[in-house]
Amino acid sequence: MKIARTASIALIVGAALALGACATLQRGPVGNAAVPQPAKPVDLNRYAGLWYEIGRYENGFERGCEGVTAQYTVRDDGLVGVLNTCRQGTVDGPKKTSEGKAKIVEGSDNAKLKVSFFGPFYVGDYWVLDRADDYSWSIVGEPSGRYLWLLSRTAQPSSQTRETILNRTRALGYDLTLVRPTQH
Repeated sequence: MKIARTASIALIVGAALALGACATLQRGPVGNAAVPQPAKPVDLNRYAGLWYEIGRYENGFERGCEGVTAQYTVRDDGLVGVLNTCRQGTVDGPKKTSEGKAKIVEGSDNAKLKVSFFGPFYVGDYWVLDRADDYSWSIVGEPSGRYLWLLSRTAQPSSQTRETILNRTRALGYDLTLVRPTQH
């Protein structure tokens, strides 16, 4: 009985360390040492739908991805469905998808979510730091300042919209030299 209990504890600790090591391997430089709180509440029904990534801080799980999209759905159980898609290497490369779910962080006006792509473990932070009033663009980050996504409802936003997103991202304290443009 004691051996089984020790083995179970060792397995749980080992799994936790492995997950932590995977997360650590994917971290990039800090692009914002003072990530602000989200600027506006989020209406999840208006946020739902297809978003095109127009730029990001490079990260391990998206390395080499082009044509990146995120599809969000409001589920009947109160969670948000997440379907991330990328094309490996080029905009015509092989399609890679990742399906997950997110739960709303209480007291965040729906602007902060915890994301899970690994069963019941909600480990990823997803903060809608700012968005257009008409939900045509969004700036997404998380508390460490290592991850950033610039999203638009269109794959090729106008130069004026792109400039608005970049100016607002800079005003939020992000280092724009770390932004990797996404090809569509």
